[in-house]
Order: sequence, then C-alpha cells, then structure tokens
Amino acid sequence: MTSSHIANKQELPPTAWAVLGLLSFPGERTGYELKKWADSSLRFFYWSPAISQIYAELRRLEELGYASSARSGPEELRAKRRYAITEAGREALAGWAADTAEAGPPVLKHGLLLRIWLGHLSEPDRLRAMVADHLERTRGELAAVWEAMAHAADVPEWAFPALALRWSERQHLAELELGEALLADLAEAGRQAGDHPAGAGRQADGDAPTPG
Repeated sequence: MTSSHIANKQELPPTAWAVLGLLSFPGERTGYELKKWADSSLRFFYWSPAISQIYAELRRLEELGYASSARSGPEELRAKRRYAITEAGREALAGWAADTAEAGPPVLKHGLLLRIWLGHLSEPDRLRAMVADHLERTRGELAAVWEAMAHAADVPEWAFPALALRWSERQHLAELELGEALLADLAEAGRQAGDHPAGAGRQADGDAPTPG
C-alpha cells in the first residue's frame, strides 16, 4: 500500500469503511443493492447510510483504488454500475477492522429517554403512550432481525454477519425488557406524585440532580 493510501485511510469516515465492508462479501453489487443490504443488516447494530452517502463513498473508494466498478452490458434493459472491492481495498479494510483503538466506545442516543428525562414538562399518560409506541416499534424491529437471521442462516459467507444479527436479537429483547420496566417505573412515579403534591417536601436548590 502506498503512503498516499495510508494517509487517506486515516481520513476515511466510518461510513466509507461500512460501504467497503459491504463490498467485502462475495459478488458485485449496485449502490441500490448495497443500500438494501445495509437496511437488512447494518441498521440493526450500527446505522444505515442514505443512498446518497453510499454513492458518495463509492466514488471516494474508487478514487483511492479500494473499489472498482463496471457498467452492465446491453443485455440489461437499464444500465447498472456494479461495484467490487479491490485487493488494495481488502487489505486496507482488514487493517482497519483489526485496529481496536479506532472502534471507540458504544454511543447511545435514546430519543425516548431524553423525553422521559423531561417528563416534568409532560403528562403521565403521554409518557406512557410514548413508551408503548416504542415497545411496538421495537417488536417490529425484532421481527425484522429474525427475518434477516433466517435469510443469513446456513450461508457460510455470512457466518459473522449472522453473529452480529444474533447480538441484535439480544439487544432488542433487552430493549423490550427495559421498556416494560420503564412503564412500571412511570406507574410508580405517578403514585408518588399523587402522594406528594407539587410544592410539597424539599425544593431543589439549583444544583444538578446527580453528582458531578
């Protein structure tokens, strides 16, 4: 790998590595096919890039020599450009995947919990309804994970994606358990609020409600 490739490697965003990772499995794929695969795999444990991001990263990867593309022939009604990983791209991707220092800690941005945190500005029924909606969406996502797991089963090339999907299954099951516990916590908070009307008891002194 040339020094220019090494320098560019360090500047690539995670989206580029994710797209290159999709190309690392056998076969050539169009940008649209890469998007469909990201929606049925990556989004369950990381995120799914927009189709515009995928094409932008494909252009970047081609410029670096990490990917190559070819247009379909006249046998197809609509011309398509299919992409494949190059040896240089596979080498760079393997190096990036082995670099645990770049993995970083998991990042949790839970929109529902942000609203629960601001529950003093809402009504208890509204908060419970939001949690119920979240549980329904999570059950739908879990069903999609199971569908993806069934699709990946018994395909040797997808053994490691299947492991990631299995982790996603456990994560969604845990999210359902946490949501049910949150409903119970909201019910208990509502009972306590009824026992202690607003203005009663010790008043906040302006400090943060948690140490730090």
